[in-house]
Amino acid sequence: MRPTHTSRPSLRLAPGSPQSARRALIEETPVAVVFDGATQAVLMTSPSDLEDFAVGFALSEGIITDATQLREIEIVPQEAAGGGIEARVWLEQDRSAALTARRRSGIGPVGCGLCGIESLEAAMRPLPPVPFRPLGLGAEEVLAAPDLLREGQALHAATRAAHAAGFYLPGRGMLCLREDVGRHNALDKLLGALLRQGIDPGAGAIVMTSRLSVELVQKTAIAGCGCLIGISAPSAHALRLAERAGITLIGSARNGAADVFSHPDRLTLAVAQSA
Repeated sequence: MRPTHTSRPSLRLAPGSPQSARRALIEETPVAVVFDGATQAVLMTSPSDLEDFAVGFALSEGIITDATQLREIEIVPQEAAGGGIEARVWLEQDRSAALTARRRSGIGPVGCGLCGIESLEAAMRPLPPVPFRPLGLGAEEVLAAPDLLREGQALHAATRAAHAAGFYLPGRGMLCLREDVGRHNALDKLLGALLRQGIDPGAGAIVMTSRLSVELVQKTAIAGCGCLIGISAPSAHALRLAERAGITLIGSARNGAADVFSHPDRLTLAVAQSA
């Protein structure tokens, strides 16, 4: 496994005289996701948990629907290609139609999980409805989840530059956590980890260290998770998608407060009535 961060010198500006310092900087590496020998996408990714990333990417892109459709995963460094990495996934059965439907090209920058998709229809695909399922998730756990996520971020603690996606299971806490330079990559890694470990995404909530964008809602719905929590606000269209898909969308979850924007009935809440 390649290092996730490296140390570099800097000149620290602060009150008083500038001082020499060293800072840990997060690494990002081009990772080609290859299915049955054909490259599907190249994304800038943190070089860790790449098996989880490849599986989560395949799931969230609709290329697979469950773990039985995976035959083998290989992570192959390509030093001759400038230090990139190939995540090679071999499928158990012919999934060419699904691959064609979600065809991508080029390099996707870290800020957008939709970059490279070749049609508006593919970008704004209809989402499967998430079945209603009470979570037994109360206000105290909702407000505590982002802090638990941040406490588990070793890469962010070193670099101050990593996003994280975590899976919070009511009554048990943060069951799984993955980090990456990109928020959508972190979520793909988390979904891959849940699938590979046989953990039901519908039993808990996904927690993100970022704003709640369209692609995060899409990935959450496709995974069958009914609750998405973020430390920042959702976009208006992300909220519309969450409302249609039946997802409980909770934003601005920080500093002891949060906003529940859709489907609060999945939570266990006592709502105060204003006078």
